[in-house]
Amino acid sequence: MTKMVSETSLRHARLLSGLIMLSFVFTHLANHALALISIDAAEYGRMWFSLVWLNPLSSLILYGSVLTHVALVLRSLYLRRSFKMPIREALQIIIGLLIPYLIIDHATGIRISRMLYGVDVGYETVIHNFWIRNPWLGLRQSTALVLIWFHGCLGVFFWLRYREWYKKISPYLLTIAVLLPILALLGFSDAGRAMENSPPPLRTPVANQAELEATVDAVTTGLKATFGAAIALVLALRGLRSWRQRSNSFEIRYDHGALVRAPAGLSILEASRSGNVSHFSACGGKGRCSTCRVRIIDTDGPLPEASSMERATLQRIHADTDVRLGCQLRPKHNLKVALLLASKQQRDIPASGEPIRPGREEEIAVLFCDLRNFTALSEARLPYDMVFLLNSYFTVVGQAVEEAGGRLDKFIGDGAMALFGLSGDTENASRNALKAAALILRNIETLNEELEKQFTVRLRIVVGIHAGPSIVGVMGYGAAKNLTAIGDTVNVASRLETAAKEFNTAIVVSEPVLKQSGHDTKALQSRTIPIRGKSSQMKVFLISEAESQLFL
Repeated sequence: MTKMVSETSLRHARLLSGLIMLSFVFTHLANHALALISIDAAEYGRMWFSLVWLNPLSSLILYGSVLTHVALVLRSLYLRRSFKMPIREALQIIIGLLIPYLIIDHATGIRISRMLYGVDVGYETVIHNFWIRNPWLGLRQSTALVLIWFHGCLGVFFWLRYREWYKKISPYLLTIAVLLPILALLGFSDAGRAMENSPPPLRTPVANQAELEATVDAVTTGLKATFGAAIALVLALRGLRSWRQRSNSFEIRYDHGALVRAPAGLSILEASRSGNVSHFSACGGKGRCSTCRVRIIDTDGPLPEASSMERATLQRIHADTDVRLGCQLRPKHNLKVALLLASKQQRDIPASGEPIRPGREEEIAVLFCDLRNFTALSEARLPYDMVFLLNSYFTVVGQAVEEAGGRLDKFIGDGAMALFGLSGDTENASRNALKAAALILRNIETLNEELEKQFTVRLRIVVGIHAGPSIVGVMGYGAAKNLTAIGDTVNVASRLETAAKEFNTAIVVSEPVLKQSGHDTKALQSRTIPIRGKSSQMKVFLISEAESQLFL
């Protein structure tokens, strides 16, 4: 029973109900877009639309989804202990509560006319009512459809954005998200203009038209009043809870000196926001990340047990036993905490900040390359000449990495770091890194032919490549934030580039790289070298410039 009402199950129910409603809106907009062809085409599409969505089973599923989604939204509104929130969250809630008021009239009229009186409202009648008879109502319904569509699209984006495969299909989804409502509105307006000089469509005779209109008005008013009463009830219950909890408050002392007093029931994150303490949360306080985590320094009483969702998140990051999620822990006693994501390090990230890509562990290949004897080379050249030489070298490296399907991470002095496998193509990460190294060496030789004539100089490159798990995420400060990788794999790749200088060879790669790439290692020289910070030694392979061309 607990699994059926767990936070994870409720989140899945909210997601599923949202997807069902989004599917309904998708077909509705597509039906309007058919009017760009002709009104007859739109009417034909409406026949299939009615067949799919207006039968008893589909109606039960659709309206069940609507009720489920609205109930879960109101529940989340009640559970929120503070209305101090980022603007994005506030807009999401306001739009979500506004949508039902915009669509109740239209939905009620269509459904009651069909279900109770057997009236099948044709497409021409809808266009006549919304474009000619009552344009203001047509504008309101069009606005509602667009709001629902983009509300749903945003939900899909936040649901899928961290999936490995989403990056590949996101351009197509974005095209659909933008074009579909535009085509629907164009179809609606075209049909409306086409009917402006036409006589009104014949209405299906109804035994008691006045009774139908009265029923629609009564149901519409009742639904709006019920929804408004539900919102008012939630707000009233929140007020009652706050009144009861004011006498049972607790204090949070922060390790940097701040003090916040909050009513019982607030989470540490909500208390921080109410007390104007900068407390970072990448997911908006939904327990989907660990950026709001705190260390419990001291407490006057026992803390509530962590929920299954909080335990799963903490176990995933291997958190210590005194670490809790600020958005999930609702203390009842005074306590002292330390914010583990220091606000002074995140002052350029808004409290509602949604990072482009959160930190996560990925299997990637890392390439480091560097110029040999750069110091001696720079001492014998004019500054402007060195800038030209370095830019020529950086161009070769950047183009080779991009051609091989990698990402140029950064330039470090005369060195460069590149990442492979970020798009989820882990199997080809090592092969692509080797290809990039071969391209760099080949293209540097072409560049040297020009440089020898102009500057009597030859550039010599060394490369180190290693593959393995790394933490990948958006890191940095201000405008210098970018997607990068950190961890043992990066450190080892850097060490292998240094080893290439020591062994006087072009490329040094680790054994995992060649195994993953599928290249034969029998003809290659190998060494076993110590790696700084590791107790065991690593087997590496030495590759000359000539041998590197086998990887192209």
